[in-house]
Amino acid sequence: MTASPAPASFDKDRASTPLFALAVATAFGVGYVPIASGTFGSAAGLLVWAIVPSTGVAQAVAIIGLFVAGSWSGNVAERHFGRSDPGQVVIDEVMGMLITLFLNPVGWRGLVAAFLLFRIFDVVKPYPANRLERLHGGVGVMADDAMAAVYANLTLRAILAFA
Repeated sequence: MTASPAPASFDKDRASTPLFALAVATAFGVGYVPIASGTFGSAAGLLVWAIVPSTGVAQAVAIIGLFVAGSWSGNVAERHFGRSDPGQVVIDEVMGMLITLFLNPVGWRGLVAAFLLFRIFDVVKPYPANRLERLHGGVGVMADDAMAAVYANLTLRAILAFA
């Protein structure tokens, strides 16, 4: 007896998984912006932050959810694009903005400061963020931005305390 071929829906489901993962990794296409995709990803993070309820629990759940989704989709994206931490993956910047703003009471000036601080720390990647990006797969994609965002969050807190 020979096995019957898998139903067509099976192949379609398998094909849609990478497509969905790429949509998540690129923040639903934001990562395909040809110039400064990380900056646009950070701007998308501001929009997500505005949507998430301002409670600590809601923000923490969003951050954890983005880290998990970004780690999974980052793995798929690395295989798809054939390199580690491809520029099209910006879900890490979205999460980074949420971490930067986590439990920080800010107005519009604080949002601008948070955005600039995160972009600076994301580009400079001070230790240990620069080491975390060496982690394998999607976890590495997410971890270095998470650490950069922690630095940005703490710097923002200091600025808010002294302003």
